[in-house]
Amino acid sequence: MRVVAVMNYKGGVGKTTLTANLGAVAASRGLRVLLLDLDPQTNLTFSFFSIDDWHERLADHRTIKQWYGAELPGRDIPLPRLVVSPERVNDVLAGTGGRLDLISSHLGLIDIDLELAALLGGTTTLDGSKRRFLDLHGCLRQALADSFFAEYDLVLIDCAPNFGLVTKTAIVASERILVPAKADYLSTLGLDYLVGNCTGLVQQFNDFVHHKGGDREHEPIEPEFLGVVFTMVQIYSQQVTAAQQGYIQEVLVNSQVPVLKSHIRNSPRHFGDAGETGVPAMLRATGRDEVVREFDELADEVLGALSPAGGRP
Repeated sequence: MRVVAVMNYKGGVGKTTLTANLGAVAASRGLRVLLLDLDPQTNLTFSFFSIDDWHERLADHRTIKQWYGAELPGRDIPLPRLVVSPERVNDVLAGTGGRLDLISSHLGLIDIDLELAALLGGTTTLDGSKRRFLDLHGCLRQALADSFFAEYDLVLIDCAPNFGLVTKTAIVASERILVPAKADYLSTLGLDYLVGNCTGLVQQFNDFVHHKGGDREHEPIEPEFLGVVFTMVQIYSQQVTAAQQGYIQEVLVNSQVPVLKSHIRNSPRHFGDAGETGVPAMLRATGRDEVVREFDELADEVLGALSPAGGRP
């Protein structure tokens, strides 16, 4: 199982659309994919369930909010109990050998960071503080180590556009970090800041793991940046527009984050009705147009980076 966090400090960069469609393309290739929605906006969840379905079937007892909202995350509700299989998308995937499952978010997740921060301050000794830090930041990583999740090939975590404690648990749980970005000033401005924050989190977590000769319950983490994928790209005469190409080139030259060769063009025709059908656009597309080709290329690049030589992710 490979775990990838999908994140950017800037909202409105097509993060959720990319996560839903990348997961769907991977599932269409026969992979078992789990999508984990950690964004309080809940848009990834609403890409597969209508709001009415969500209220009726998930909102009260089967979202990640209930899991994080326990006295300690996961203490009252095992994470596997929250996994659901959206019917409409899996009907489309029938016959491929793949599957796409989901752990739903909740709009109330926005309040959880404050509750978790309060838990961090609940001890009076240095050893106790370090232990609580590891337990909270490592909670999702430990939960995904449950044998139930061994049946999945790929987990994609849709993170909120912030660096709160819930997002930090996703970074600790992940092997790679994928950063969707628009080729504009605001979307690329915070890339190196994101790198710095992730580096600081990893260093602090690992320092606490090694405190007093090591921790028996937690192991060091090594999440790496898989890269930036530029989304909502403007194409003119089969080329990225000069203005956007300038921003892409600037990130290539100056950023610490590698840039993927793949990009996804802006396409209201494909993504304008995202979520209405419960099936991502790349599974509804007829024929092999340019957007379908670009998502295939992105899936090749991402899955190739995650795979051992000659194997599955």
